Amino acid sequence: MSTRNLNLMLRPRSVAVIGASDRPNSVGATVIRNVLEGGFDGPVWPVNLRHSVVAGQKAYRTVDKLPEPADLAVICTPPQTVPGLVAELGTYGTRAAAVLTAGLDDEHLDDGRTATQAMLDAARPHCLRLLGPNCVGLLVPGIGLNASFAHVNARPGELAFISQSGALTTAMLDWARANQVGFSHFLSLGNSADVDFGDLIDYLASDPDTRAILLYMEAVSSARKFMSAARAAARNKPVIVVKAGRSPVAAQAAASHTGALAGSDDVYDAAFRRAGMLRVDTTRALFDAAETVARIHGVEGDRLIIMSNGGGPGVMATDALVRGGGRLATLTPETIGALDAVLPPTWSRGNPVDIIGDAPAERYPAALEPLLEQGDADAVLLIHAPTAIVPAEAVARDCAPLFARKRRPVLVCWMGADAVTMADHMFARAGLPTFATPEEAVNGFLQLAAYHRNQMQLLETPPSVAEDFEPDPAAARAVVETVLAQERGLLTEPESKSVLAAYGIPVVETRLAASPEELPGIAEELGYPVALKIVSPDITHKTDIGGVVLDISTPELLLAAAEAILARARNRRPEARIEGLAVQRMIEHDDAHELIAGVATDATFGPVLLFGQGGTAVETIADRAIALPPLNMALAAELVGRTRVARLLDGIRGRPASDRRGIELTLVKLSQLISDLPEVVELDINPLLAHAHGVVALDARVRVERAATKGTQRFAIRPYPKHLETTIEFEGRSLLLRPIRPEDRPRHETFLAKNTPADMHARFFRMVRQLPASEMARFTQIDYEREMAFIAVGENEQGVEETL
Repeated sequence: MSTRNLNLMLRPRSVAVIGASDRPNSVGATVIRNVLEGGFDGPVWPVNLRHSVVAGQKAYRTVDKLPEPADLAVICTPPQTVPGLVAELGTYGTRAAAVLTAGLDDEHLDDGRTATQAMLDAARPHCLRLLGPNCVGLLVPGIGLNASFAHVNARPGELAFISQSGALTTAMLDWARANQVGFSHFLSLGNSADVDFGDLIDYLASDPDTRAILLYMEAVSSARKFMSAARAAARNKPVIVVKAGRSPVAAQAAASHTGALAGSDDVYDAAFRRAGMLRVDTTRALFDAAETVARIHGVEGDRLIIMSNGGGPGVMATDALVRGGGRLATLTPETIGALDAVLPPTWSRGNPVDIIGDAPAERYPAALEPLLEQGDADAVLLIHAPTAIVPAEAVARDCAPLFARKRRPVLVCWMGADAVTMADHMFARAGLPTFATPEEAVNGFLQLAAYHRNQMQLLETPPSVAEDFEPDPAAARAVVETVLAQERGLLTEPESKSVLAAYGIPVVETRLAASPEELPGIAEELGYPVALKIVSPDITHKTDIGGVVLDISTPELLLAAAEAILARARNRRPEARIEGLAVQRMIEHDDAHELIAGVATDATFGPVLLFGQGGTAVETIADRAIALPPLNMALAAELVGRTRVARLLDGIRGRPASDRRGIELTLVKLSQLISDLPEVVELDINPLLAHAHGVVALDARVRVERAATKGTQRFAIRPYPKHLETTIEFEGRSLLLRPIRPEDRPRHETFLAKNTPADMHARFFRMVRQLPASEMARFTQIDYEREMAFIAVGENEQGVEETL
């Protein structure tokens, strides 16, 4: 990623408009007028081949005739002229340009290049940064810059907005101006030939005038750059995104359950969550979320207390809360007792708290006081519906002092059109956003909870992986290379299980019989009862064609099952190649759960991991969650926890809990497997049987391709660079020098605690006794794509590993 020369684009001291014109309604005329009328106090130079004066300003025929190189050039000339203009600008010394021109991909030069490629080739030797092409332009209201053909200007503010859609850019400007929303930057990406989301997020993350970064996104072009920038920015300020295209597109050609379940929009969700971003569904919600996240702090969970002056609004809020996965906080006996003292006997005596429609103004703060004191609630929502009993303004005025010294996050829903404007002003002084409906208020609360959850994930210290996890990548690679050498893409079940076994994933032994005659001998060696499965590279889901028979207890039944399976395969899939029959011993646990764990490859973000409820109805049940690798134990636990089956794994109705750590470790092992074997493009373990004593893969399917990229380059997040580890001898001790890992945080804290005050001052350039958790996370949870920190690790006299 690079912010190089973006300061010249986003804080220019001079602007040249190439293609500036006086022709009414042309892009060139609109841009030069907007730049001149926007209040920009630097020189503005029109460039026009035919006219010496444009928009009342002296115009220059060519770029090299300008008084000096412009910091920013705005290009609005025909597509065939753009590559040459960019070359001239670079030669003359300009280092940033916004290309508003469309159609460059359709314009071809004599050498076969598109105008877009020729433009990039012309810019590259000069490090000239390009916004666009096919963009609306850019607005930086704080410096009076409106280098766009938008029909209205933007108000100054603290929100940065980046959009891929030109039409939406102008529509949002219209809406924002009508709603008094201001911006530090308003940027149209267009086709993102050079400057993209990652570059702009990187720049805005350290911009002191930007309080929050808002994105309207249709697609990401460089996943690793985007993830690296977004993760860094989200640590400093809210990054909120609307992603178009939530509707799922069926993965009809997928060769695995995982491929069919891992929809592209789900992968974007996983990426946003991993980066610590907040996703919303509408552009209006984008700005609401920015206000909510910026104004309300301290929401740490999803337990909400709702107070209203009527039953209906409270019920509406409760419905929205439950629908969104939130919880009603349970009122404590102390809270109920305090409310009994100030509310009529007919009050609801539960959450939602209905203080009755005839409530006078003084009843509101009296009821709010004990609710704000309840320690296990994450926030309080006050809903007021207008009545003739008391003016809404009086209620707001009496509650305002409580809000000013609030001990608990408070959200306010002031219903009724006339009351909203008044409430906005009154509650804004108390630092509270006001919502017009109960549903909007609850959605605001849930966004806060999700934002906190994502932020905590950035800071969480994962437990260490079991020390005895020593994979054998060479054994797994040998299997994969053999399959590729035979020009096959699909591993047989025994081959798939041998790859899993190389990474310490327990598998049930599976043997391949080339003909039915071999079956009784194999079954005798394995031990009855056994399961029998068809083996064919052309049959993806064996149960769909009756290709699986379970619990076979005798040789006679085994041969009969084989005959029946083969007959069904010939009848239902006559074109399928049959390579034999797989036999495995039946594994049964009365209290086991059938799960699915797998890998799919997304066109944008590369490999993704999937976990959920497994079995033959896996796609119908659709209980799954997706995460980007690499995974550690904390991320694996979070992935499991996002599924409905997670609640069953903890044990219910007398059933013992399943081995959650074993499940999570299996996901970490899969993450390592696809890191070591870039040829693996799809992988299914279905079912992964989980019980109280561990996990075992009953069925497995792996698809491979020749790797188009080396190692982990296909990952959206760069994994731990193990190749940088080295062993040295120091003062008679063998030490491992290696990059730091998130799991190192406890040892790193111990290491720092041993330092003298002088050492700490020399390290941090200030007096430090103990680093806060957020800073420790920042030191240990680094982004290997953009930074590196090394530590020395060795064993102490007790044989325990320590940081030195």
